[in-house]
Amino acid sequence: FDCFLLCILVIGLETLTSKYGDTIEIPCNKGQLKETDVTLVKWKYEGGNILVKQMDQNATISPDVNYKNRVSIKKDFSLVITQVTMTDQRTFTCMVVEKDDILEYPVQVTIYKVPSQPQITNLTTAMAVGKPTMLAQCRTEGASPAANITWFKNKTPLMTDRAAIKINTNVDVDKETRLSTTTSTLEYTAVKEDIDAKFTCQVQHIQSANMDSSPLVFTVNYPTEKVDLQVVSQGPFKEGDNVTLKCTADGNPPPSSYSFYINGEKKTVDSNIYTLTNVTRENTGDYKCSLVDNEDIVASVPITVEYLDVVLSTTGKIVKKLGESLEVTVDVKASGAAQTSWKKGNAKLNSLSKFDKLTYSDSGMYECVVSMAGLKKTRTFELVVEGPPVIKNLIKERGEGMAKVLKCVAEGSPKPTVQWSVNGTSAESAYEHGKVTYSITIVPNGNLTVSCTASNVLGSDIKSIDVSAFVEDVTMDKQDQKDEYSDQTPLAVGIVVGLMLAVVAIGLAYWLYMKKSRQGSWKTGEKEDGSVEESKKLEESQNQKADV
Repeated sequence: FDCFLLCILVIGLETLTSKYGDTIEIPCNKGQLKETDVTLVKWKYEGGNILVKQMDQNATISPDVNYKNRVSIKKDFSLVITQVTMTDQRTFTCMVVEKDDILEYPVQVTIYKVPSQPQITNLTTAMAVGKPTMLAQCRTEGASPAANITWFKNKTPLMTDRAAIKINTNVDVDKETRLSTTTSTLEYTAVKEDIDAKFTCQVQHIQSANMDSSPLVFTVNYPTEKVDLQVVSQGPFKEGDNVTLKCTADGNPPPSSYSFYINGEKKTVDSNIYTLTNVTRENTGDYKCSLVDNEDIVASVPITVEYLDVVLSTTGKIVKKLGESLEVTVDVKASGAAQTSWKKGNAKLNSLSKFDKLTYSDSGMYECVVSMAGLKKTRTFELVVEGPPVIKNLIKERGEGMAKVLKCVAEGSPKPTVQWSVNGTSAESAYEHGKVTYSITIVPNGNLTVSCTASNVLGSDIKSIDVSAFVEDVTMDKQDQKDEYSDQTPLAVGIVVGLMLAVVAIGLAYWLYMKKSRQGSWKTGEKEDGSVEESKKLEESQNQKADV
């Protein structure tokens, strides 16, 4: 019978859960006892009594130090325990004595406590690639039941693989409080991809939400596998520039010093910067940098120093005579293909060919511009073509009223000056291409000859022109008059000869016509009236033509 009853009590065991530090109310027979049927109620646990309640009497509390100040009983015989601790996690039994029976109602009480926030200790700052490193320890305490700790990398849980990842977790229970402390350490072997990776530890408990630590970021150290050499300065480079080189390594931490190879000479500097100052064309070539302790890890970069040399065969001021020849050559030495252009004054020239026969218009300032890769060189020379004055034309034009305007066009270099043989109002045009026009306005009282004398340091020239007081005066000089008369003589002779030939042709045609008419009359035997008179008139007409 006892075994049968015990089995029933175990099967019907009631459970109750409470939070650590709270007040718990443990019901007796689930609060279904009838006060009229009960004579005594006793609460006990294995190893001790808590209190006894008899009908119509106050409850008697046991002197048990664990409960004497924390327990009470309610009207429905429920046991009330305040400030529960882990010692209250046990089976409490409510024994009920009725008139005819004694009953026991056991209740299993479970106490839980939420763990503390995760605490990171023994934190390192860096980890080396390929080397196991103890990163940190994560700790949570004051839990019941014991909390679990899981490590994460970039929100992905880490599992012990006994190679790159080792996680050791320990749970310690305080003997007095019976609360658990969970500690987890993470040993990790880093790879280069772990740069900026975020590690966290998470505390997990059945009675609370998961709690994460602050992200942990570690410096990942790894050796240099390659170096890179860069030209910091902006090219292209020309002679006289400064060129700065920068050597960088992919290792972490980077080296503090590097070896630079300048024109084959090794230079070790406590920096990753090296500057070439005032470079020349001789600095063109390949430059290298390497690790100080490993010259096999090396990088190189080519540097070209552009140069441009321009030599003009003619410079300064060149004075040449009218009609002479001149050849100008340009000698260009450059590091690349150069472009050459010419200008005369502000006008662009397609090219500058050889001057086979210089003219005054060839005079001027010439500019040769040679450019290449951001370089530009300019060379200039001034060409002066000189010659004695030549008066190209002397003319006269009608002015206002009786005035006459005489114009003397002179050519020469240096600029010719003009002397008139008469007085008047003088003016001159602009001097261009070795030519200038001088004019004078006069009012002649009668016929006169005016001369124009042009001169410079190389010689002089003179011309004269006849001027009359008539308004219809011909506008040419004496020489032009002679030329016109000589040109008009053949023309007049040709006109006269042409007229004579025309009259002869007309007379001949008329004579032939008349002769034919008479022959027709003779053949018919008819006598033509007035034939004698017509013959006489024809003879007279022929005699007049001969006289002309």
